[in-house]
Amino acid sequence: MNYPKKVTIGDITIRDGFQHEEKYIPASAKIWLAEQLILAGFKHIEVTNMGNPVGMPQFKDAEQVMKGIRASKKIEQELKNVKLTAVTIREKAIERAIQAKKEGWGPDRILVMVSTSESHHQKNSGLSLADYWKMCEEWIPKALDAGMKVNGTVSTIWGCPIEGPTDMKKAIEFTQRWFDIGATDIEHADHDGSASPDRVYDYYSMLLDKFQSPDKHIVHFHTLRGWGLANVLAALQAGMNNYEATLGGIGGQPANFVDGVPVSGTGEYYYKDPNLVGLVCTEDLVVMMDEMGIETGINVDRLLEIGNMNERIVGRRLRSEAIRNGRIPKNLSGRK
Repeated sequence: MNYPKKVTIGDITIRDGFQHEEKYIPASAKIWLAEQLILAGFKHIEVTNMGNPVGMPQFKDAEQVMKGIRASKKIEQELKNVKLTAVTIREKAIERAIQAKKEGWGPDRILVMVSTSESHHQKNSGLSLADYWKMCEEWIPKALDAGMKVNGTVSTIWGCPIEGPTDMKKAIEFTQRWFDIGATDIEHADHDGSASPDRVYDYYSMLLDKFQSPDKHIVHFHTLRGWGLANVLAALQAGMNNYEATLGGIGGQPANFVDGVPVSGTGEYYYKDPNLVGLVCTEDLVVMMDEMGIETGINVDRLLEIGNMNERIVGRRLRSEAIRNGRIPKNLSGRK
């Protein structure tokens, strides 16, 4: 098989993973997890959402978490080589990130997001696509001037949980538009597990035909139907070398119920059982890459220890098979 021999893996548990949890995860646990992930070798950590916490109270601690990570003595030497990302869907969140950056505790990188599905985009952002593009044209240059990198995410590439099938070519057009506005890199997201491996290969092949270098493109899969790692393999075969995932495969649509209180989130859940949704699992992804001889720069044994602790933080058994079964032994056991 033809695939890269070295990849970048970002962990987005603290934001995308925890946003789906219906209990508040304490700021101190989020800071601890960021420290441990960085010490294990991760260079890209997504840590919070800087939008209004009324609808997403999981991120009421955005400032505390960011400042806590910045002030940590455990990782002060590593932080200069790490990108801390915050989601900033709307103007006020971007403005908040810019001010935080000026004050010395803000993110290195912000994330803005469009969906190729108009209805999904409206639900996520509260704006039409036309108005959202106008907003980004105004605010991305301001973020860049403040010294932050900007990720432009394209979602619902392979399907929309509201409308159904989507046109993959539209995502290529949106990718170009992000670059034209000034985005630093692009996340290509299977928002709800709609992607199948054949169409994953087709899409990323089409993407690399258009943009050649994969370095500025990030692969993001959900695994609702169990295809997550199969899709990763298809993306590897297409030549993609930059991935992101969550510990235990948690995450997805923002919770609409936190600590016993109904909140807005992004409205009703798309699926009958919200516990079944989630992303590709970081532990399983890294173990698979390691077994394939693909370099990740991640300390695998330390990652599995972190994954075990994350299950205690969340308070339940998660989806990692590597946590349950461990790595494949590298040496003979000596048993007969």
